[in-house]
Amino acid sequence: MVKGTAIAAPSPTLFFPPTPTLPLSSRHLRPVSPSYSGTIRQALHRFKASSLHHQRFIINYSLSSASPIRSEGGGSNTVLDVNEIRQRCNKWRWKGHVINYFVHPASPPLHGDGILLEDHSLQPPLLLVHGFGASIAHWRRNIRVLAQSYTVYAIDLLGFGDSDKPAGFAYTMELILDFLDEIIQNPAVLMGNSVGSLACVIAATESRHGLVRGLVLLNCAGGMNNKAIVDDWRIKLLLPLLLLFDLLLKQKGIASTIFERVKQRGSLRNILLSVYGNKESVDDDLVEIIKRPADDEGALDAFISIVTGPPGPSPVQLMPRISLPVLVLWGDQDPFTPLDGPVGKYFSSLPSRLPNVSVCVLERVGHCPHDDRPDLVHQKLLPWLATLPTS
Repeated sequence: MVKGTAIAAPSPTLFFPPTPTLPLSSRHLRPVSPSYSGTIRQALHRFKASSLHHQRFIINYSLSSASPIRSEGGGSNTVLDVNEIRQRCNKWRWKGHVINYFVHPASPPLHGDGILLEDHSLQPPLLLVHGFGASIAHWRRNIRVLAQSYTVYAIDLLGFGDSDKPAGFAYTMELILDFLDEIIQNPAVLMGNSVGSLACVIAATESRHGLVRGLVLLNCAGGMNNKAIVDDWRIKLLLPLLLLFDLLLKQKGIASTIFERVKQRGSLRNILLSVYGNKESVDDDLVEIIKRPADDEGALDAFISIVTGPPGPSPVQLMPRISLPVLVLWGDQDPFTPLDGPVGKYFSSLPSRLPNVSVCVLERVGHCPHDDRPDLVHQKLLPWLATLPTS
């Protein structure tokens, strides 16, 4: 396997394409695990942090919820500025390609009455993986809230954002696994939206050395494109048209015309309004997040490669192979992967089949819950994260 190398100088710009944990018992104090470094002192430290883990969550979450709420559901001081994201992004060279990524260190540990309520070194980092046409900045309403308790990473997949857009590239989950291995260097929780969710599922099934601690799936896609049938009669009915569309897209002139029309601000806004439940979340920043990288060289080739490529494995095939803790959040107004469709119905049925899976349906929320109604997502996400083991 070809290893990647971190590029020292951060990029000045970023282009964007379309039951609380219980206190440990005395048996946990034995200094036998390597994670305790063989010392009673560190074991006691972990005992203290674990026993106060739930208190820490309550205080952190209360603080994050106490700020004034804007119409999009995020506190006025919790939305990360898009320009700040661009300025703080880093570069990593992977298999000859430049990959754009972002890291927001966890905030200083909170204190209450002189008691240390949190040790961030015990918490798993989070890796956020965007959906089709999106990028790192699509998580602008989540990063600061999550970083109150966790170190947060976000990555632009190959072909998107400010990562390279090579012609004829194919989605590969090796990118995510190598990023965990080389950049994060700790077991992490993967959180994805749409095809980013599917990418996380695939990565978890191929994970090596226990690199994945858990999964958070936001309206998981049934495939990397709409040719993923998954017994959906609607897709079967439209399959001839989808195949014809693929054929047309392979004609560069036709593809270019279609792409130019789709990436116009008015068109993008209309598309986003159709997939968001909270229409006020569709602001100028969101439109620019999708449009800016669509003007980048190679964006058209990336668009064609994904839309006309194979749909990849189905989550229906992969989920039974995952024993990690999984949280599924699903917007009930999603027109792309509707709750009453085969993929939505499958995920809704998982808690009765797989005890490691929890599912929450979010009312009046569309395809991108984290940006559509971040407050609802955080209400479900933060308590679930707090239940994960610290080692």
